[in-house]
Amino acid sequence: MKIVAWNVNGLRSVERNGFSAWLKKSGADIVCIEEMKAHKEQIPEDLLSLKEYSLYINQAEKKGYSGVAVFTKEKPLKENYKLGLERFDKEGRMVELEYGKFIFIALYLPHGGRFKENLQYKLEVYKHLFTHLRKLKNKNVILAGDFNIAHKDIDLARPNGNRNNIMFTPEERKQLDVLIASGFVDTFRQFHKGGGNYTWWPYFANARERNLGWRIDYVFVSNPLAKKLKDAFILNKVSGSDHCPVGITIGI
Repeated sequence: MKIVAWNVNGLRSVERNGFSAWLKKSGADIVCIEEMKAHKEQIPEDLLSLKEYSLYINQAEKKGYSGVAVFTKEKPLKENYKLGLERFDKEGRMVELEYGKFIFIALYLPHGGRFKENLQYKLEVYKHLFTHLRKLKNKNVILAGDFNIAHKDIDLARPNGNRNNIMFTPEERKQLDVLIASGFVDTFRQFHKGGGNYTWWPYFANARERNLGWRIDYVFVSNPLAKKLKDAFILNKVSGSDHCPVGITIGI
């Protein structure tokens, strides 16, 4: 099974740059997109009527903001779109799909604000996420999406200049420590130990061309699934957004 996650930074924008063609060629069984920035009635009809995939959408109440969607070849048994935190749930940041052998959770976690004005909200979201995951502790769980945190120094090009900046503060990095300690595996690091592997690049200063990026998009799996992993990857040649797709192949 191949699973891919991509913060598209606007579904309508990335569709104009060939998203449908990319999706059809991806070979993925599940593709989740974050920061959709569209309500269902604004999504191109071609994407709503794909034969290969069923589409599950969680749109933000506010138009042109946030939103998560999952394209899946196999229809799930159950769906859930709420974490239990009102602001988060109104922003359309999660799609949870339960299958026979695992639960898949697509996430677009808050940024926190350039001036950390939303950092406490971000930390509260992680607290609610951990509470939710504890309820699923006996299940096989896959988490995928934009976590808006670079975990280690190796996960961004310029760690020393960003230690007190949003997405790399000690408080934020600790959240990924907690996630891993609670029984989840950073799938990319199971296969790739080196630096220079990023998933998001600022738009300014030719950052992408210079590979001055951050690894803030992840796929995590619960520990029992780690032995079933076959590969984990970053598709940094795929353009159309300031993020690129990430994913795994897993025997499940």
